[in-house]
Amino acid sequence: MRMEDLDPDRSRVEYAAAAYEDLRWLGIDWDEGPDVGGPHAPYVQSLRREIYADAWRRLRDGGFIYPCRCSRKDLAAALSAPHEGSRAGTDQDPLDYEPVYPGTCRAISVDAVAGEGEANWRFRVPDGEAVEFIDLNLGPQRFVAGADFGDFVVWRRDGVPSYQLACVVDDAAMEITEVVRGADLLKSTARQILLNRALGFDDPAWFHCGLVVDEAGRRLAKRHDALSVRRLRERGLTAEQVLLGELV
Repeated sequence: MRMEDLDPDRSRVEYAAAAYEDLRWLGIDWDEGPDVGGPHAPYVQSLRREIYADAWRRLRDGGFIYPCRCSRKDLAAALSAPHEGSRAGTDQDPLDYEPVYPGTCRAISVDAVAGEGEANWRFRVPDGEAVEFIDLNLGPQRFVAGADFGDFVVWRRDGVPSYQLACVVDDAAMEITEVVRGADLLKSTARQILLNRALGFDDPAWFHCGLVVDEAGRRLAKRHDALSVRRLRERGLTAEQVLLGELV
């Protein structure tokens, strides 16, 4: 159990407590985590900042990242929650539909910025290179750097590491061998493969599954909580019904 609480605006103690309660109600248990400890502690990302900062320094010293001084408006899509599916006029989150960065700040020297908190830092993708992997559920996948996705943020100017960097660092440190997550994050996997390569980490096995959606076809999110586990519990559904997808 890893608590991914890097976003200070969305992370609250009561949310974490609810997650523990709901998961245990579903019958899901874990051998390592914030509440039970383990050999890879701490399991709360907000307590692992120095570990991420060390990875940032390695990327900087290796020439893999550069400081970006583009406006907050330019970076708004990249700094949102880690779910694919956002386009103008939709209410979904924008990470994997992030526009390809035009390279405005690529020429800025790393020496022009004092530290990781002085700018947004972007990973310089190898333009034109195909990033390929075999998904254990969806089969062969292929994304072209610079076309399907561009230089992406790994560290924000407010001192917060990105989802991409934190997950790569934690998966390696916690010896994760299999990653199972939604198909909305396929393109994020291509980014994370590049980060693994730069940091010298092995890739885990990948398995991307379809998302559970509501009647309108929207993925289940905190702002659309009619089908959240907590609401389903309150409606009297059993854990077995929720796990089988019998939500009506």
